[in-house]
Amino acid sequence: MKTTTILLSAGAVIVLGACAAGSQMGAGFPSADQAVASSFQNMQPGWDKRLVQDDTQKACSVAREKPSKAEAERIEKMNQAMKVVYPASGKLVGDWKKGEAIAQNGYGLRVGDNDPKRQTGGNCYACHQIQMKELSYGTLGPSLHHFGKLRGNTPAIQKYAYDKIYNAQAFTACTNMPRFGHNGVLSPDQIADLVGLLMDPDSPVNQ
Repeated sequence: MKTTTILLSAGAVIVLGACAAGSQMGAGFPSADQAVASSFQNMQPGWDKRLVQDDTQKACSVAREKPSKAEAERIEKMNQAMKVVYPASGKLVGDWKKGEAIAQNGYGLRVGDNDPKRQTGGNCYACHQIQMKELSYGTLGPSLHHFGKLRGNTPAIQKYAYDKIYNAQAFTACTNMPRFGHNGVLSPDQIADLVGLLMDPDSPVNQ
């Protein structure tokens, strides 16, 4: 009986403490957004902008990544209207070997990735199977093995692959795939190299 009394008393203290803390929120305490923003220290200039959601991110947060059909169509149309920047050369299929290096590279946009001289990557293996010999790969996204072999290498498919990497939200609302081009994670030439990885007959993707 004594043990029960002690436990109940401790629980009461915890509840009362929580109520007291709750009553003080807004009176000198930072908001959740302020607390998160202040926790990022010694970041590169511009990192604070990543804490502000754009309209697509806000919509997907509200929908918890499962928007209604109407909302999904609205998000996709909104992103389809956004500008896609293509390589200055006009070529959408780049060097697959460079593309392989980009797919393997996970550097960029992580806390601590502060070297502006270091090339960012797509970290594609975190979500996709790309070639058969790869022993470790993610399954969040579909397998990309034999991508070009199965779909062909027409200009339309090349543009589809480029645009999908550039801004996946234009195709699938609230997808987990980053908007690599839209958010400036990868340059147009880097995206073209990834298209080369997917399309080139000599690429390990199509072996």
